[in-house]
Amino acid sequence: MPNNHEDAEHRSIIVIDAANVVGSKPDGWWRDRKGATERLRDNLAHLSERELVDGEKPHVILVVEGQARGIESSPTVEVVNAPGSGDDQIVELVAAQIDHLCTVVTADRELQNRVTALGAQVLGPRSVLD
Repeated sequence: MPNNHEDAEHRSIIVIDAANVVGSKPDGWWRDRKGATERLRDNLAHLSERELVDGEKPHVILVVEGQARGIESSPTVEVVNAPGSGDDQIVELVAAQIDHLCTVVTADRELQNRVTALGAQVLGPRSVLD
């Protein structure tokens, strides 16, 4: 985890379902999943600068799976490479955020149900896309 993403500094966490968000925009992502996910990571940099709660800036986590695994974190976006299911990794991350406000970005209804049951808020992919 990059040093500027220390959990103690952030009360808000935004967890992005990379496969779902990348797949929501038909721009040829299927030809280069890893490249499309790197572009998404770079386009998410602005999220870490948004003040969400009492002037706090969120910790942004991008969960990647499958062929997109292996991209690096950036100074503003932590990348978590799911060893298996990205959805299961997201649920695990949300469950671990007891002291944080957690928002998950996905259009996957089953994942939405799983994370809202844990107290997370949900936004759709368009909320983070240009």
